[in-house]
Amino acid sequence: AGADAGRAAIERTPAVVSLINCNSPLRWDDRMLDAQFEYCAANQPVVLTPFLLMGAMSPVTIPAALAQQLAEALAGIALAQLIRPGCPVIFGSFLSNIDMQSGSPSFGTPESAIGLLCTGQLARHYGLPFRTGGGLNSSQTADAQAAYESLMTLLPTFLAGTNFVMHAAGWLEGGLVTCYEKFIIDIELLRELRVEFTPLEITEESLAFGAHEEVGHGGHFLGAAHTMERFRTCFYRPLLSSTANFERWLRLGGKDATARAGEIWRATLDGYEAPPIDDAIQAELSEFVTRRRRELGD
Repeated sequence: AGADAGRAAIERTPAVVSLINCNSPLRWDDRMLDAQFEYCAANQPVVLTPFLLMGAMSPVTIPAALAQQLAEALAGIALAQLIRPGCPVIFGSFLSNIDMQSGSPSFGTPESAIGLLCTGQLARHYGLPFRTGGGLNSSQTADAQAAYESLMTLLPTFLAGTNFVMHAAGWLEGGLVTCYEKFIIDIELLRELRVEFTPLEITEESLAFGAHEEVGHGGHFLGAAHTMERFRTCFYRPLLSSTANFERWLRLGGKDATARAGEIWRATLDGYEAPPIDDAIQAELSEFVTRRRRELGD
């Protein structure tokens, strides 16, 4: 009875979201479908995602890749509704291209950004929530390439109105590794984009005509009442970025963004306090992990 109550509860209020990848081109394989059948039968949402690298798993042209992506995703979504009508689904997109000189996957490319923006339009046309985007890049370290390629994906992610994002922070080397410094850099980007995409409030206070009356012609607004009331919160305050001049930056150690990001994540981990958990639950979790390791031969 307890198990039935638990199953009924999560069917009413889903507890997990599962990623189901199409084995592109045009194949949903047994392992993915087995998982989809179980999740959909339990009314748990699935993110049905074709994984397309143009030139390898789809044609090299963006329209062809978009058509293939849509066909694969809608096939998975239709199957979900056959398994359990009305079960929640998310239209997934993971669309990029390969380097035609080496065959390596490329991320943070202009083609990926275009495909991402088009996917948003297609998802809205069909009335589907959609997953895409992230802080994707191909760089081997947390450098300028990692930053600009990630922004090339994160910016269109916001512009497309994406509903569900995976890999938003920490992605490096084409997704082969997670990097703590890169995680902090991405958090800075995400914080900035959140401010950039917050709608403006146009009010008498924000138009600040009174500040012009106070300052007059040729004055400055540093000491104006409007400024003094808002200076603590009026602008975005960086987590990572430095605004010091070169001489002060040198006096502070001459640390670049990656070095500063390293200091931030180490301080964050040092100050971390684990949330409280009941001793009996902790013991049950530990027993489960030990048992599964034994069963899996780990």
